[in-house]
Amino acid sequence: MNDFMTVLAAAAPLASGWAWHGVVMRRHLSAARRDPLSGLPTRATFERRTERALARGPHVVIVMDLDGFKHLNDLFGHAAGDEAIRVTAASLNDALSTERGSVAARLGGDEFAAVVPLRDRAALPWLLRGLHGEVTAPFRHSGRDLAVGASIGACVTTDLPAPSLSLALRRADEAMYEAKRAGGGWRIADGPALTHTTTSGRRTGRPGTARRRAA
Repeated sequence: MNDFMTVLAAAAPLASGWAWHGVVMRRHLSAARRDPLSGLPTRATFERRTERALARGPHVVIVMDLDGFKHLNDLFGHAAGDEAIRVTAASLNDALSTERGSVAARLGGDEFAAVVPLRDRAALPWLLRGLHGEVTAPFRHSGRDLAVGASIGACVTTDLPAPSLSLALRRADEAMYEAKRAGGGWRIADGPALTHTTTSGRRTGRPGTARRRAA
């Protein structure tokens, strides 16, 4: 019995060490799946989670790009730009907090995306209007009230030939670009057609491919 207790006492620190190692590894893995500035999932994590979600039913795929972000960076410095990214992420989470099953992400730079279960298509304009209002609200930084604009595009997966995330993102990006060309706001993509070509990783807009909605 004494020998067993001796072995157990000797093994306890080792077991404790491995348990702590497991906690640290899980923390590192969780951190790797999230953008360090915004705290939102990275693009790769977003794509893995949403591909499965889209197969389970209708969703709306949203792409959002900040307007005036470079000007804010140039005028007030990169710290202000970083704060704008953090505030935008918080606003995105807040706007989607009641949408159970939604996933939001920072795709890179000042571009964000979200996938939201579509329970009532008639409520989609309300959702996009609310999101735009949250993101463009002024925020406080270094004693100043600052703000950025936003262009938002949305694509409903039931408008597509198949529930493809890549296709939905491209259609939402087209609608977002149309909104940006019109000075910001939000739009919902019309149908599955892809009528734009890619320029420098972005979609080049052409009139008539998305319905404009008032912001």
